[in-house]
Amino acid sequence: MTDKNSLPSVPSSILVVDIGGSRLKMLVTGETEQRDVESGSKMTAAQAVEAIHQLAAGWQYDAVVIGFPGPVNCNVPTKEPTNLGRGWKGFDFGHAFPCAVTVVNDALLQAVGSYEGGRMLFLGLGTGLGSALILDDVAHPLELARLPYRKKRSFEDYLGADGLDRLGPKKWNKRVHDAVQRLRDALLVEDIVIGGGNASKIETLPDGSRLGSNAQAFLGGFRLAGADAIRLCSEEARPHGSSRPPD
Repeated sequence: MTDKNSLPSVPSSILVVDIGGSRLKMLVTGETEQRDVESGSKMTAAQAVEAIHQLAAGWQYDAVVIGFPGPVNCNVPTKEPTNLGRGWKGFDFGHAFPCAVTVVNDALLQAVGSYEGGRMLFLGLGTGLGSALILDDVAHPLELARLPYRKKRSFEDYLGADGLDRLGPKKWNKRVHDAVQRLRDALLVEDIVIGGGNASKIETLPDGSRLGSNAQAFLGGFRLAGADAIRLCSEEARPHGSSRPPD
């Protein structure tokens, strides 16, 4: 692997890690078979790093991109995730690898992998509601989940897993269609990608939307750290440099 201070402008091999509430998955440039391990409610950030190093044994890489299930600022998670252990908030992944590290919200990672140009909104329907916006090749993380939606409940309360259980499939599908239309009108997007574990439970896709895939997270990581034109807004993660936030 390459020392941080002598990194090439474009990495020759990128390790992409997608951290989920049940599995930690990873893939490296040139490979077709992902490697994964159980994560779960007891996995700490330090344990995740140890698992990444163990799983990546034998793989060569000079950049790492990590998708984290929560908000991120300057490569550092800003909140503890709901479905994992503790120790994630403020954890500096840049000290855990001898190469450039980029950490972004996992929804943003899938969004970048799904992007086909123009103005695109990504919605991840899973345990909660993930979201990201890409405007003309610039990727913006979003936190739409907590926005008020109806009856003093949030978008996540209706579109997340609890909403599906509470409403049942028929009413949940109706709310998905309504929420997608509202968000399209508010954000003026041309394309909406719906991913996440519950996307397959949509009976009929809302107008102007298409299904995403969790596998797109790997492509998103390769795009962010590679030569692709897509970049992060305000250089929040500074893909080819240190992951430490500015002083």
